[in-house]
Amino acid sequence: MAEIRSLADVEKIKLDENRQIYSASEQEILDGYTTDIYFVRTIDILDHIGIADKTVTAEIFPRKPGIFAGIQEAFNILKNKDLEIWALPEGESFNAKETVMRIIGPYREICIYETIILGILASSCGWATAARECREACQDKPFIVFGSRHVHPSVAPVMERAAIIGGANGASNILAAKLLGAEPVGTLPHAAFLIAGDTLTVAEAYDKTMPEEHKRIVLIDTFKDEAEEAVRVAKALGKNLYGIRLDTPSERGGVTPELVREVRARLDLEGYGYVKIFVSGGLYPEKIRLLSEAGVDSFGIGSYISGASAIDMTMDIKEIEGKPIAKRGRIPGRVENQKLIRLK
Repeated sequence: MAEIRSLADVEKIKLDENRQIYSASEQEILDGYTTDIYFVRTIDILDHIGIADKTVTAEIFPRKPGIFAGIQEAFNILKNKDLEIWALPEGESFNAKETVMRIIGPYREICIYETIILGILASSCGWATAARECREACQDKPFIVFGSRHVHPSVAPVMERAAIIGGANGASNILAAKLLGAEPVGTLPHAAFLIAGDTLTVAEAYDKTMPEEHKRIVLIDTFKDEAEEAVRVAKALGKNLYGIRLDTPSERGGVTPELVREVRARLDLEGYGYVKIFVSGGLYPEKIRLLSEAGVDSFGIGSYISGASAIDMTMDIKEIEGKPIAKRGRIPGRVENQKLIRLK
């Protein structure tokens, strides 16, 4: 496998007939296999004219406001090229049409990576921006992201990593957490309780098998009334119970502020005011605010983040050999942004 430099290289690509996963590998991305073919055609044409190595200044801007994420991957793709690279730091906010990245160097070194870099930034910024909206709704209350089940596994770690950059306190995806030097977090699925046939059976086994420092959060909506089950589990685990989780399905009305208030009140009346209430299931900013006001202590958020639309990114050539230039409709020359920092 080698980096694509011409159409001839594309013709030489031979894939393993036994390939079982269709997503691109790390090496395939680095070698330009996921670019649009017209960029490779462009290099062949510019080579024929003898101008493929002209020095250009390329700038990337978004179509709408958001939170910047994905630059580490984008930088890793370009870092071994003969390029000068500037960008916003991850987690920084941006406005529509604000310059978020600037690349300076021979066009040959940039050309085939335009598709790839734009895709990385567009998706990552979309996920990070949705996570920031959730962070603002949660205010100072923690939330974890567990949206991996809603996206292709090849991008699930990218999505959950972007969510943490946007404001999530943790990720349930193992690889996403490890990539950030953290440990994955999460509770238990309904499957465990259904197989055991009783919430208390699982709760007691959970308590016995987990290390002392683990925060025990038990799902209590599988079989019985949520408030009853919460008290039942609290009585059995006592001070070892950190929290209960509500994930009532939409078929039964979902998790409502009224349900949260009842569960909180019944736990308090029985002397379990220390037990936290953790909520998951179809959450979005407006619902998060309502549930937070009702007494929820922390949240698990999936589809709102994983299903967020990418923020369209555009790359424009703004200078050639130091001379300002632009296509019609755009103003020639760099669009300065004091928030950019030099990466290389």
